Amino acid sequence: MAQAAATAAREEGVVKLMTAEQAGPDDLLAAAGYLFCTPENLAAIAGVMKDFFDRCYYPVLGRIEGRPYAQMVCAGSDGENAVRQIARIAQGWRLKEVQKPLIVCTHAQTPEQILAEKTIPDEDLARCRELGMALAAGLSMGAF
Repeated sequence: MAQAAATAAREEGVVKLMTAEQAGPDDLLAAAGYLFCTPENLAAIAGVMKDFFDRCYYPVLGRIEGRPYAQMVCAGSDGENAVRQIARIAQGWRLKEVQKPLIVCTHAQTPEQILAEKTIPDEDLARCRELGMALAAGLSMGAF
């Protein structure tokens, strides 16, 4: 999902795709906008994403206000709690939501389905590309 969004966004401008493990406060400070992507695990954002927010929250607090953001969540059920968690963090940073959250539901409910590698359907990847391109275009045009 993140790769699809980043590939489409590159057509509109500069994009840096990073994992939550790689990204840090300096990366947030250097970016003009953000697309936060995470799986929902046990009705919450992934632990590595929580770690990213924990490491970055206070170092950038008050320094990225007003920047645009969007988010994508891959969930087995509904993804709403992960969306709420990211929205609350973004609210604390005073970011500006510029796209509605994109939730892709895999409907993985059994242990085997949950543990299996996921294949995102083409129509959902197209939605990811559209979101990435729209965010990049808005940034490029100065709309946000």
